[in-house]
Amino acid sequence: MAIDIGRREFILAFGGAAVVWPLGARAQQSNRMRRMGVLVGYAESDSDAQAHIAALRETLQKLGWTADHNIQINERWASGDVVKMHGYAAELVRLNPDVIVGVSVSAIVALLHETRTIPIVFTRVSDPIGSGLIETLSHPNGNATGFTNFEASMGGKWLELLKEIAPGVRRAAIVFNPETAARGGSFYLGSFEAAAASFAVTPLEAPVHQVGEIESALNALASEPNGGVVVMPDAFTPVHRELIVALTARYRLPAVYPFRYFATIGGLMSYGVILMEQFPRAAAYVDRILRGEKPADLPVQQPTKFELVINLKTAKALGLTVPESLLQRSDELIE
Repeated sequence: MAIDIGRREFILAFGGAAVVWPLGARAQQSNRMRRMGVLVGYAESDSDAQAHIAALRETLQKLGWTADHNIQINERWASGDVVKMHGYAAELVRLNPDVIVGVSVSAIVALLHETRTIPIVFTRVSDPIGSGLIETLSHPNGNATGFTNFEASMGGKWLELLKEIAPGVRRAAIVFNPETAARGGSFYLGSFEAAAASFAVTPLEAPVHQVGEIESALNALASEPNGGVVVMPDAFTPVHRELIVALTARYRLPAVYPFRYFATIGGLMSYGVILMEQFPRAAAYVDRILRGEKPADLPVQQPTKFELVINLKTAKALGLTVPESLLQRSDELIE
């Protein structure tokens, strides 16, 4: 069920001008060594996050920016810890880089607390306007621009999918960390609660600040029958995805997740953006900034595709029969 919004082709096109890969080093490039900071809200041990940053580096190289040749790249990984994000943001700003790439809304909030002048390119960010990162999508009008992942309506969409694959759900908890979720989690809650009312489901908030609170929240939900789970995208929940997936299996709770990598490790179903696409696009923005363009003039880009992934093995373990309508719309079935 890959949904295209705008152009289907996977090209890096912004403002009508496509990025063309160079055959060699691009002309008129400054000999000065440039410096780029990278602040990732996720764990350095996360193989998916490492692949995303590798894609960023590879695309930069194709655009003529080679690490330790004409650009120095300094990375910091915060593991979903807000305190670490602020500390690393301060470290990176003290290095006085030419540009910083930030991954997750909480990472960008930390960076903007430290600088309103150094250009910032963000990825995996929800609600950049409500979070105070930019003024408008078309005209950010500050030192930050980049790529969003979800709109507020997704809270309702995730619950709709949960009811479709598990019609017996009568109580649904949405799990999130208020310290790292967009607008403290409220960004998605309105649509989640509206969908719950339409499906005659009792909506429950399950805020978790520490790892130990995840099991407490899911145990409480499982103490009564017909429970289900929606996991909100933030910098905390992906870091602890193995624990979350294991607990939903232990308590036999059907769950819907925001990213594919939850489903590949045993999560029932995921529906969300294709994260890998954001990082080559972010590299193209970094290139444009290093060549003189300003973040304020680069529009914030919204996702172009969403993917639906269903883990049939997990569905069987939960005693669920996946409707034919979901099977036909899925982009990937894991058996």
